[in-house]
Amino acid sequence: MIKIENGIPRHPLWRMAEPVNLEIKRGEQIAIVGDNAAGKSRLVEILTGHYPLLLNEVQYDFSPSTSRLVSENLKYISFRDSYGEQDGTYYYQQRWNQHDIADDMPTVGGTPIISLSSGELRKYQIAKALANTPRVLIIDNPFIGLDAGARINFRNLLGSLTQEAGLLVILVLSKRDDIPDFITHVLPVEGLRLLPKMTLAEYRKQYAALPKPVLGDDKRRWIADLPVRDLSEKDFYPAEGGEILRFRNVSIRYGDRTILKPLDWTVHEGERWALSGPNGSGKSTLLSLVCADNPQAYACNIELFGHRRGTGESIWEIKRHIGYVSPEMHRAYLKDIPAIDVVASGLIDSVGLYVRPRPEQRQSCLDWMRIFGVEGIADRSFLQLSSGEQRLCLLARAFVKDPELLILDEPLHGLDDRNRCLVRQIIKHFCQRPHKTLVMVTHYQEELPDCITHSLTL
Repeated sequence: MIKIENGIPRHPLWRMAEPVNLEIKRGEQIAIVGDNAAGKSRLVEILTGHYPLLLNEVQYDFSPSTSRLVSENLKYISFRDSYGEQDGTYYYQQRWNQHDIADDMPTVGGTPIISLSSGELRKYQIAKALANTPRVLIIDNPFIGLDAGARINFRNLLGSLTQEAGLLVILVLSKRDDIPDFITHVLPVEGLRLLPKMTLAEYRKQYAALPKPVLGDDKRRWIADLPVRDLSEKDFYPAEGGEILRFRNVSIRYGDRTILKPLDWTVHEGERWALSGPNGSGKSTLLSLVCADNPQAYACNIELFGHRRGTGESIWEIKRHIGYVSPEMHRAYLKDIPAIDVVASGLIDSVGLYVRPRPEQRQSCLDWMRIFGVEGIADRSFLQLSSGEQRLCLLARAFVKDPELLILDEPLHGLDDRNRCLVRQIIKHFCQRPHKTLVMVTHYQEELPDCITHSLTL
């Protein structure tokens, strides 16, 4: 159905390390698998015709479709689509500021698209693509943001469509365990090279015993030896630790929609919480209250670091102690700026305000980028990085000011198996230090670090 012979994109920046030669036959179902920055997305851009080739163009056979248009027969949902379309009007807290949502904003079941959770948005995009009855469906990291039940349903749906509708499915995966059983062949990508196509059984046999990475002793010592800050009430922090946050009968409603049902919740210093629940259950909304991003916090009985919200504190006093990463933040940072400037913005708690770091700040940023393995891309444009590299930079941003409270909302989105393992170890060792508290959201139980002490399910 798709054939590429000696595929060399015209622009040098779009090229793989070698010319692409590939044939996907009718009846095959494909998984493109590789590490972060291996070249998976670049290969897909060649497959979809987005990168024009020097010699032979991509050959498609969409029969029995009567249309020859690629746009009608092939649908591609990229990683970036997971967070919605980006335009100049979007800003980080917009999802929580309902009065800033335009009246003509598209809706799903009466809900503005911008108000959907990342998992709900993913479901909507998949349904929209399938409604056009394409012959080929390509999805980058298809299970990102989906809860366990939704992942099972989606696998079953795709498997049925491949059998009953003759749909060619191409899944782009960083997590090897996400390969569904209906996949027949795997295209491994390494170092911007497309390796020979192999059957799923061959791939699972070859990659079954990959060694798990271990955070190096030098990095563990560096994290452990970070100086402990002298905290007191004058720093908007409980002098003796104690309660980090307390919710008393907190609920959130937008019009007739209840986003968060009445909740009582207390987190003490040193606790490490796993926050779970199905798509749309209110997890990200809850965290927006903690991070001082949701204006409804002023109408709720919430205490942060021992202080009641709405008693004269500034959001900067709160954010000074919080390191945060989330799908909403990833969307807000799709900017053409150096990666190190993204990391440095965590020092001043800004999203959208970018100031070049001072020399001592730059060194701190580079140190944390080294911990996450991305120091070599510090001066590259954030938009030129792979989705996994972007996420690692945003994680470095969350850690760079050595925060007392880590809020990690699906932090491992888009990371390959190696980086997922390393980030879990970084979180664990960071949280072993004094005055460190963690709240982490994930739909994969195996993503949680083994330092978790408490759980809350919405």
